[in-house]
Amino acid sequence: MCLSIPSKIKSIDKDTNSCVVDTMGVERTACLDLIDQEVKVGDYVLIHIGFAMNKIDEVDALESLKVYQEIIEKLEEKEKQEALNG
Repeated sequence: MCLSIPSKIKSIDKDTNSCVVDTMGVERTACLDLIDQEVKVGDYVLIHIGFAMNKIDEVDALESLKVYQEIIEKLEEKEKQEALNG
């Protein structure tokens, strides 16, 4: 199973058909060769092994990012509790 976090397109390089995306504060490059939708700066995409696969709605992307952030916060809190009780 693959878990894909929504990534926001920051820039597009038409010469290489690639883009720079921001995934929860981490920037990386993704290839646009496999996406069948037109994308622009500011769009959200799902990436798999370095390829943008789907463009997703901003509302859905932001909701997903909110859930991922909540998961991270709960994991961090659990780690803190384990360290204190450890």
